[in-house]
Parts: sequence; structure tokens; C-alpha cells
Amino acid sequence: MYQYFNGLVIREGTEGVPGHYVEALFEDAGWARNTPSWQKEKFSLIFTNSTWAFTVWDQDKMIGMVRVISDQIMAANIMDLVVLSEYRGRGIGKKLVELCVSKLPHGDWFAHTSADNFKFYETCGFEVRDLTENGTCAFYGYIQARRDGHR
Repeated sequence: MYQYFNGLVIREGTEGVPGHYVEALFEDAGWARNTPSWQKEKFSLIFTNSTWAFTVWDQDKMIGMVRVISDQIMAANIMDLVVLSEYRGRGIGKKLVELCVSKLPHGDWFAHTSADNFKFYETCGFEVRDLTENGTCAFYGYIQARRDGHR
């Protein structure tokens, strides 16, 4: 499925997402740097077991993406919502969240993110609770990888 948004094309699908564009988005967001060549395949493999994904294109350049992991019945997790920095502030991220939620409109949606993004998710209809009472438990594998000397 394709749709147009403010002169951009949004593509739905988890197949054929070019890993080099994903890597560029992750680098721009500060999520990746100096990825060894033997690990680069992860940037396309992350879509293999994702339930839904949307990518945003300006001509032949992928400038944004989001992927979702879900049971497709009750709950879904937004993963890797990212828009190239030069395109931020144009409503692209909010549009991606709307497209995600439309896939499971009566389900519970979660987005584990930093406090810097809480206001964004509130504008998308998410509730940010007092994290001293409710929160997301997370295991950060990259921290363990550093401890083990792999990163």
C-alpha cells in the first residue's frame, strides 16, 4: 500500500526495506555509528519478524520509518520511529503513529522511549504516566555487550 503525505510517499510493508537507508536514519538519530560490515544486515533483518512497518520516501530517498511488533489482537509496541533530522517538524512522525494505531485501533499501544519524546507521544494521544508508579522495564543488550567486550 502506498499513500501520499505532503508531497512524500508512505509505503506499508516489511519486505524489501533497504538496510543502508535504515542505517543512515539510525546514524542521523544517534542510534548507530561505525557499524561493522558483518553487522550491517541487521538493518534489513529487523523487519523480518516485525508485524507492520511504514517507510517514508522523498523521491528515491527513505527519510523516515517505523516498525511495530504486535500480537495483532490486543497489544502492539512501536519500535524504531525515526525521521531524518532535516525532515522533522513536518508532521511525519505523527502521521506514522496514526498509521500504526489504525492497524489496531482498540488495542493497547506502547512506545518505550526517552523522556525527550514524551510530549510528542502525548500529542499523538498516548498517556505518559508517572514512571515512579508505572513504567516500562527494559533490558538493554548493548550495555551487556559493552560489559562483555563486544562493543
